[in-house]
Amino acid sequence: MRRCFRGISVALALCGSLVPAVSAQAVEKGRAAPVPLERLFDNVAVSDDSRPGDADFDGSGASLSARDLTAAGWTPGRALTVQGARLTWPDRRLGQPDNVRAAGQDVRITGRGDALAFLVAGTTGTEVGGRGTVTYANGSRSGYRLTAPDWRSGPLATKTVALPHLNTPAGQLTRQARLYAVTVPLVPGRPVASVRLPDAAGLHVFAVSVRTATRGWTGSWTTATGGYAAVGPWTDRTLRLVVHTSAGGSRVRLRFDNTFAAAPVRIGSATVAVRASGAASRGTPVALAFGGAPGVTIPAGAQAFSDPLGFPVPADADLLVSFHLPGTVAAAPVHGLAQQRSYVSEPGDHAADGAAGAYTSVITRWPLLAGVDVGGGPGSVVVLGDSITDGDKSTMDANRRWPNVLAGRLLRQDTVPRYGVLNLGVSGNRVVTDRYPGDGVSTDTAGVSALHRFDRDVLAQPAAHTAVVFEGVNDLRWGTPAKQVIDGLRELAVRGHARGLRMLAATILPCEGEARCTPAVDTERVAVNDWIRAGGVFDGVLDFDAVMRDPQRPSRMLPAHDSGDHLHPGDAGLATLAHSVDLRLLRP
Repeated sequence: MRRCFRGISVALALCGSLVPAVSAQAVEKGRAAPVPLERLFDNVAVSDDSRPGDADFDGSGASLSARDLTAAGWTPGRALTVQGARLTWPDRRLGQPDNVRAAGQDVRITGRGDALAFLVAGTTGTEVGGRGTVTYANGSRSGYRLTAPDWRSGPLATKTVALPHLNTPAGQLTRQARLYAVTVPLVPGRPVASVRLPDAAGLHVFAVSVRTATRGWTGSWTTATGGYAAVGPWTDRTLRLVVHTSAGGSRVRLRFDNTFAAAPVRIGSATVAVRASGAASRGTPVALAFGGAPGVTIPAGAQAFSDPLGFPVPADADLLVSFHLPGTVAAAPVHGLAQQRSYVSEPGDHAADGAAGAYTSVITRWPLLAGVDVGGGPGSVVVLGDSITDGDKSTMDANRRWPNVLAGRLLRQDTVPRYGVLNLGVSGNRVVTDRYPGDGVSTDTAGVSALHRFDRDVLAQPAAHTAVVFEGVNDLRWGTPAKQVIDGLRELAVRGHARGLRMLAATILPCEGEARCTPAVDTERVAVNDWIRAGGVFDGVLDFDAVMRDPQRPSRMLPAHDSGDHLHPGDAGLATLAHSVDLRLLRP
């Protein structure tokens, strides 16, 4: 079936289907042959702060600050990894054209992957977009729709980087400029030959590439960045984070995300080890490399993958991921509720220490580290959720979150493959409303909305084939009507289907007894659950409400499942959720 959509708050929309293969004379009469993007550059977006008149990004003389870009780590020719794709910031001297205004040009690009990634911005004051075409090496085509938020007014929640100033002929203004990375789907495994850009006035393209980083890997552990928070400050310290695997494998790579950041962060060295106990490793930690180097500087808004490493990763085990921060880090992207103690060292690079002695402080958040992937494997199931998925009120250090229990079930059965299970729960998260605005240092780590984080957190996961959406109670508790929650859930399903994901929805748990769970909220909750159960949008339903509610009083949780706050299940309730899942629903 052909599925078409336009996101209500997102930078991507797609409506495409394969076009029958064309002949070798596929280049249309009168059209130039595809050329590399940089040969099409026809606009100057970046100016020297002392010579703002050398650039005119938006047609009124305004431009991006070269000094701000350098401060963010976005220097000419710098390769940026965003949402798993490598995008190169244009290697241009100031005053030279550094982007193309999309007008139906044909761009030569090669590679095989799951998505095309664009670095874009609009300059019309509103979101701009249009349809384009991907041509594959075998002559077939697929359509896509690319949209770009405005560089001055687009959502901060989905931006890749925000810069603090605009350059204008009248001087520099303290006004934010935003740049966006947007991905659109490809036919998986089919080599790309070229892409035709949309014909859309005001849509500027700085870079385009085929995303290949997700091929050949299965996600074993991940977490979602919930905000950019004050930390430490840490100067010349080593962080040793404890994470729990789902799938195992013989190779490993790690992902570090500098999401929401305004400045680069430097990792001097990093290691991985199997945990013995506390901060002590089983054996000597093994050094990681980044492009052959022992460390890496991650620009603002970007991420870094370590080089593939031959390292046996056990399933259902604790890893120690240690990384040295040689500079001063006063704020960092964090996952706020780890339900796991990790460690910070005394001064020095202690990433290679097997013993725990240098690790003298404890933290209960996960800064910077965002993923552990293992080579090969059957792919993963992604769980998009709030504090119930995040494990709030579960036992600290015990890995009793319901996705952990589900991963253990998968390892002990042969009905379906032993998928990885990726927990993208964020405590306090909502479907349609941002808690963290998406920019700046904040004490709130409840994240941007599920709609705003879906591309970054779900669609970019390696070999993800099934997604479970288990959110909505926080929206309802804070006054969002059921209809808005339903519209948001529907959009998530459509966007997941457009990328080939199997999309499952879980019903919302009862919460009578918690202060905000009023009878009116319960009426809205029942309306959302009735819609989920009615089917027709998601591919399957996990009826968590049915297995957790008190039959004598359906608006509340069974006491045996309740942690005591009437909103979050305890360990027994979380296990009940995991054991209620029909594993056959997870099969793509």
